[in-house]
Amino acid sequence: MRSIILFFAFILMLGTTSCATRVVTRPATVTVIKTAPANYKIVKVRGKRYYFWNGNHYRKTRRGFVLVRI
Repeated sequence: MRSIILFFAFILMLGTTSCATRVVTRPATVTVIKTAPANYKIVKVRGKRYYFWNGNHYRKTRRGFVLVRI
């Protein structure tokens, strides 16, 4: 009886191990603009504030404005 329990425990341990391989992705390129131009517009999308100019949306950060895709 004990050997059967140990056998099933061993099978369960083998079944729960991960077979996934490591996936490495490249970091995305980030475009940071230090100051916004005078003709920007503030747009709210899903409750978040974005700055829109030149056909692109930007988020305000400590370093400046970061280009984002919405």
